Amino acid sequence: MRIQLVQHLLDRQMVDSTGRPVGKVDDVEFAVGEDGAAYVHTLLSGPGVLGARVGGRVGRMLVLAAERFVTDRPMAPARIPFRLVERVDSAVWLRVRAEDLPGSPVEEWLRRHLIERIPGAGRASG
Repeated sequence: MRIQLVQHLLDRQMVDSTGRPVGKVDDVEFAVGEDGAAYVHTLLSGPGVLGARVGGRVGRMLVLAAERFVTDRPMAPARIPFRLVERVDSAVWLRVRAEDLPGSPVEEWLRRHLIERIPGAGRASG
């Protein structure tokens, strides 16, 4: 699959196999094949990756704001192997469900410290 990264991949919404949004492509990681050609190996997503790509004061602010929600530093990005990509159009469509992907450290912190404390959150209404 040949694509121009900046135009067709970066900042695209990633969507799981059920149509659920799972994040945006903030950066990519390359690998080199046996033939010496570079290829996209991994999609990276998360505020730490985006902050590093944006750079400068704004990028540092993104990283610092996100790191307030995690205990492990530096904050690890969500890493999605490119082999899990079904197709790329207006979005990056994945072959797997969101539950099968690694969770975002920021989302996990928000779930534990905010969402789970909301009365009725995570429980079926009865």
